[in-house]
This record gives sequence, C-alpha cells and structure tokens, in this order.
Amino acid sequence: MTPTPLHYARVGPDQLGETDLLELIVGNRPLARRVLDEFGSASGLAAASPAALALHLGQTRAVRLHAALALARRAFADPPRRARILRAADAAGWLLPRFAGLPHEELHALLLNRRLDVLAVRRLSQGSSDHTLFDVRLILGEMLRAGAQGVVLAHNHPSGDTEPSSEDLLVTRRVVEGAGLIGLAVIDHLVVAGAEWVSMAERGHLPLAWSPTRFPTA
Repeated sequence: MTPTPLHYARVGPDQLGETDLLELIVGNRPLARRVLDEFGSASGLAAASPAALALHLGQTRAVRLHAALALARRAFADPPRRARILRAADAAGWLLPRFAGLPHEELHALLLNRRLDVLAVRRLSQGSSDHTLFDVRLILGEMLRAGAQGVVLAHNHPSGDTEPSSEDLLVTRRVVEGAGLIGLAVIDHLVVAGAEWVSMAERGHLPLAWSPTRFPTA
C-alpha cells in the first residue's frame, strides 16, 4: 500500500515500514525501495553523505532527505527541562540516538547538575573509524560553561564491539582525575555500538556509580 500524508496522520510512523517513510519523503516507491536496497537500512541512509545520496536520488531529493535526517539528530541536542538521569539506562536513552548510523567515532557529553538533571547534551569530538579525541580540558570547559557538576560521557565503536578498550579506560581515568581536582564529577562513560551499550560505572570502573550524594569537593 502506498502511504499518503493523510494515512500517515491517521496511523503515525510506528505503523509504517522504512520504505513507506522514505516514499513519503522522496515521492516515489520504486525509488525508495532501490535506495534502501543500496544503503541497507535507515541507519545506512543516516550515515550517507549528500553526495552519495544524490547519486541515487538526485540533488534536490538528496538534500531534502539529508536535511531531514540532520534535523532528527538535532532533536536530541537540547533536552527538555527537568529531565533527570538516575541510572545508566536513562543516559543511554538520551545518547544512543546521537550515534545512529555513524561510520566514525564521536565523543558526546550529557551535562548534569548536582541533582542529576540534564542541562545540555554536547558533541565534543569527531574522529576516525577507530579513534576519537578525548581532550580533558575541552570536556571540563564544556562542563564549566554549562554550569554542570556532573557529566556522562559516551563514545561509539563503529566496529560493533561494546567492550571498553584499555585506552578507553585510561582516558576515562584521566578525565575523572581532572574533574575531581575542580570539584566536578564523571558519573559514567558509555561505550555504544549500534543499539547496544556498556556502562563503565556499572562495570566498576568509575568511583561515583550513580550516587549523586558523593560529588567531590574542590
């Protein structure tokens, strides 16, 4: 069945497949099918450049699709007020969509006050397929600018392996130490791979382990 805007308004996106949703954007079902076959999934589309999309959709449709996907990413950049993060799964809910379809590593930060309310979400760095930059001064600077007392860091492994590497653990310890010197706290660091993630705090690699009453004092 070819979806229409009226049908979409009635049933919503959860009742439609990826081909249906893409057809609503590009206006052509056979084209939508070919493009999804080429890129594999919605995640593949999200990772594609405008130039790659234009090879299959033409310039105008490619730009419209890429802009729609970019807007969806930005929807997670500014959280609503009074959102509280009380466990690693809450943080994962905020952070995982920001990594969807990325072919390279990125480092993001969920900035929290002492009550673990969300103040902001920031992308801190963009790297290669197997590395991204962990700059302690940059992380602490973003916390200070936002007035945050705590942070949940997250970075992705495009390889699909959620296991923290020895380098991941080392740089996390450095950030923890630097934050502690000025009375700030690293609450957790998530390693993300697709829809899966691992919490370093739950693994026992971080001292606070989701206890908001144990913030350090500078």
